[in-house]
Amino acid sequence: MKHRQSGFTLVEIAIVLVIIGLLLGGVLKGQEMIANAKYKSLRSEVQSYAAAFYSFQDRYRALPGDFDQASVKLDAAAPNGNGGGTINGGYCNAAGDESCMVWQHLRYAGLIPGDPTDTGGDANPNHPYGGPYSGIYSGSNGGRSGIWLIVQNLSTEAAQRLDEDIDDGVANTGSVFCANCGGATYPANRTNLQIRVLF
Repeated sequence: MKHRQSGFTLVEIAIVLVIIGLLLGGVLKGQEMIANAKYKSLRSEVQSYAAAFYSFQDRYRALPGDFDQASVKLDAAAPNGNGGGTINGGYCNAAGDESCMVWQHLRYAGLIPGDPTDTGGDANPNHPYGGPYSGIYSGSNGGRSGIWLIVQNLSTEAAQRLDEDIDDGVANTGSVFCANCGGATYPANRTNLQIRVLF
C-alpha cells in the first residue's frame, strides 16, 4: 500500500506567516510604547524640576541651594547656602555643594519627593533611564548662562529627542547642551551622554 506523504498547504503556511507577523508587530509596537513612555516621563520630570525651582524662588525670594535662611524658613536641619545669588558647584557629589543643597531645599519645601536629609550623591534623584539628575547649578554652556540641570547617562535617542523638543536639536548650542558629544551632532548609539538643560 502506497502511503501518501502529507505536508503543509500554501494556505496553511500563509496563515502561520501572518500570525508570526502579527506577533512580531505586537512586540515591536509594545517596545515602541515603552520607549515613548520612558521618554515622556523624562521630559515631564525635567519640567517638574524647573517648576519646583521657580516655585521655590517665588515663595522664598531666593535660589534653592543658595538660600542662606534655609535653617530658619525651611527646617532647622536644612543646610544654609551662602546667599551669594548663584548656585555654586556643578555635579552634586559633595555634601556642602550648593548644587546638592538644591535637592535638599526643594524637598524641605515639599516641592519634590524624597528624603531631604540625603546629602552628596545620595541627594540626586534618578531619571527613567537609570542615571542621575546630578546637580542644578549656575553656569554657562554653549554660550548661554543661567541655571542648568545636569542629566547623566542618557541614550543618544533620548538626549537628541529632548534637545529637539525643548531646543534646536544641535548638541553644542542652545538651552539643551550635550557635555560629552564633542560637536554639534549627537553620536550614534551612545548610552552615557550627559546633557545640561537650561531652566
